[in-house]
Amino acid sequence: MSPGRGASKPFPPAPAWVKGLEHVGVTGTNGKTSTTRFSAAALGSIARPVASFTTVGAFLDDQPIQVTASYRGVLDAVRSALERGGRYAVLEVTSEVLSLGFARRWPFRAAVFTNLSHDHLDAHGSPEHYFASKAQLFNALPRQGGLAVVNGCDDVAELLLEVTPESARRLLYGVASRGTATLPLDASASACAVTLEGTRAAVTLGPALGGGSVELCTRAIGAIFLENALAAWLLAVGLGAEPRAALAAVAGAAPPRGRFEVLAREPTVVVDYAHTPDALRRTLDTARALGKARVVVVFGAGGNRDKDKRPAMGAAAGAADRVIITSDNPRDEDPKDIAAAILEAVPKTCLASVDLDRARAIRRAVTEAGNGDIVVIAGKGHELTQTIGGVEREFSDVAVARAALAERGGEPAGEIVP
Repeated sequence: MSPGRGASKPFPPAPAWVKGLEHVGVTGTNGKTSTTRFSAAALGSIARPVASFTTVGAFLDDQPIQVTASYRGVLDAVRSALERGGRYAVLEVTSEVLSLGFARRWPFRAAVFTNLSHDHLDAHGSPEHYFASKAQLFNALPRQGGLAVVNGCDDVAELLLEVTPESARRLLYGVASRGTATLPLDASASACAVTLEGTRAAVTLGPALGGGSVELCTRAIGAIFLENALAAWLLAVGLGAEPRAALAAVAGAAPPRGRFEVLAREPTVVVDYAHTPDALRRTLDTARALGKARVVVVFGAGGNRDKDKRPAMGAAAGAADRVIITSDNPRDEDPKDIAAAILEAVPKTCLASVDLDRARAIRRAVTEAGNGDIVVIAGKGHELTQTIGGVEREFSDVAVARAALAERGGEPAGEIVP
């Protein structure tokens, strides 16, 4: 949930009636929406419906509900779940919402942390403030019955737990692709297998979960989504779910729109929301792991936002063979300036070009790709608009890519992602 840019008014205390549900907050730089989706599915193995509120919309279980993207919309989603006998609500919460005191005004019982990397420094001013905003979700957990689910392979995990109430239960997870764990893990995934049908891995359980191992599967594609699925499963188990029922629920959950969404197989064409350096690099690593001939990426960066992120995005794009830099949401900035800052940092080993017409750049990438290539269209994912010169207009990466595929006769992806 986000209050919108420029918002500064603190949130009011939550109405007493919202305590009729148990509330989970999900925060981090990347993976919040997917983790929220998977968490709602896993908690659904205990009781349904589960309300969830994410960047891509509000849901009761997997059914969209029409509410506004606002605090009022959250209240409406929670009320809908209560009226239908639900027990849980999972909310995606941004650093900006948390900086306005939301965690101290909403009765969260559990908090999930995905990861922390470079983003939103235009809004927060420093990495320290950015982290401190996210940490409020954990610091505000109840002293009795609170649950903190934390990515133990992230560099800030130990610091985050230092500000978490000592009485709260802590469950740590990790996936080897993020690096060495900084703390002992309760659930550790290894031997990750990624295909166009999804991702699976063996998960080793620590003593707090009885030891042994389980197999975790998700329909989402990539190790980053394995992290999200593992966090969701651990959360549900921590709140009382039967472990195998929660595993089955996660395995059956469809990923959110625009998260490594496969549109075609020959060439493989993917739309992904990756808009930070870390997310872009991991998305391209996933594309590379699928064993295609070439990895082609089309992406840009937002205007009137964190300018320091742009060179890092260019460097991350070095994981591709061909890079086409285009416009994202340039807003009031000159798209040429944004593209130049990205291009300067793209490694010389890449074949790089600039085309500021995003639709044309996508069509070029798709129509010029070989059947064995993979084209990643990154940055906007599920979004249906583009803002140029302060004017918002309809625009969909998915729609443009599908039109380009129809032009070249690409093979549809079928039912990989609904």
